[in-house]
Amino acid sequence: MYNILIVDDEEMIRKLIRKYAEFEGFSVTEAVDGMDAVNKFSKGEFDLIIMDIMMPELDGFSASRKIRETSSVPIIMLSARGEEYDKINGFEIGIDDYVVKPFSPKELMLRVEAIMKRSKHAPKKEESKNEIISLANGGLVADLTARIVYIDGQRIDMSPKEYELFFYMLKNKNIALSRDKLLSDVWGYDFFGDDRTLDTHIKILRKSLGKYSDFIVTIRGMGYRFEEK
Repeated sequence: MYNILIVDDEEMIRKLIRKYAEFEGFSVTEAVDGMDAVNKFSKGEFDLIIMDIMMPELDGFSASRKIRETSSVPIIMLSARGEEYDKINGFEIGIDDYVVKPFSPKELMLRVEAIMKRSKHAPKKEESKNEIISLANGGLVADLTARIVYIDGQRIDMSPKEYELFFYMLKNKNIALSRDKLLSDVWGYDFFGDDRTLDTHIKILRKSLGKYSDFIVTIRGMGYRFEEK
């Protein structure tokens, strides 16, 4: 049984999500704001967090940053706004998904299932073989085992989802990848896709890669391809 922490200052929203989550067999804990979420997370063990952004005491972004200091637990962010800035801010913090209110509780549960499925089947470190990919005469180096990326010898930081997306594209270098395939293989969305989520992550990843950003090629009307220039 998975333990989920639901964080929202609106009781009606918390109760609605709880109803669907418990129907799916999840154990649920509620938090009324970001500060309450950080406190409860520090005292319990949770497999996933559903976090609202606009809350008193401590907003969702700040609470997520605090949690990310000690944990890589999957986080789904809820927001009444769908601006790209909010999404980029959340994804750079390291959240796993972003859902705009009003939302379908059934779709939210599908997203939860997709994230938990990927987390459950993620390879353990001791089972992984050291794998290093070097490009641009050593200018861009990715240690897939340690989840470390270097640009011209300098280590750069990425969010968990950035690492997943980048490493997936590296392993499929020079292959045209459709948006649906990227969403399915990286996010686990076998049943629906969100091009905006993918495109926002590509934008963030290009920013992280700096002068190597043009290694990610946009295939108009189809998706993306990673190729060494």
